[in-house]
Amino acid sequence: MNHKIHIQFDMITLLRGSVERTITRCIRQTLEEEGITADCEINVLVTNDRSIHAINQASRGVDRPTDVLSFPMFELEPGNPPRDWEPYLDPETGLCPLGDMCISLERAVAQAKEYGHSTRREVGYLTIHSMLHLLGYDHVDEGPMKAQMRSREEAIAGQIRGMRRD
Repeated sequence: MNHKIHIQFDMITLLRGSVERTITRCIRQTLEEEGITADCEINVLVTNDRSIHAINQASRGVDRPTDVLSFPMFELEPGNPPRDWEPYLDPETGLCPLGDMCISLERAVAQAKEYGHSTRREVGYLTIHSMLHLLGYDHVDEGPMKAQMRSREEAIAGQIRGMRRD
């Protein structure tokens, strides 16, 4: 597949190369595991707690930082991608613009330490989580929707070296 993944950092970090590779790998693996047959375009902003707090406040009215935000372009059915992607494609690029995600690297580093795993695993998990949102998954309840999403996150992470749970 010829996916276009735009990753922008609004801060300076020594982790840039590693974070870019992790995000790219996790996006590609999620698209593959979910059976996405269209070439897609995804925008990723890697930021800090202060910036994601402002985005969270402006977009959701939530006055606090968070680890990841997802802004899907379409309402897709989780686990059931369209067979015909033509209506979803940008006529100028021929790509399906799935949407945007924002990841707080500051929050990812803190959560990795809290959960006792690597920053790479945490960034990867947040990327997979956000991609599933872009593909229609949600976890608004504590029941079947959340269980379905968690199951997919773990299955996809399990396919990526360095992301498997020990």
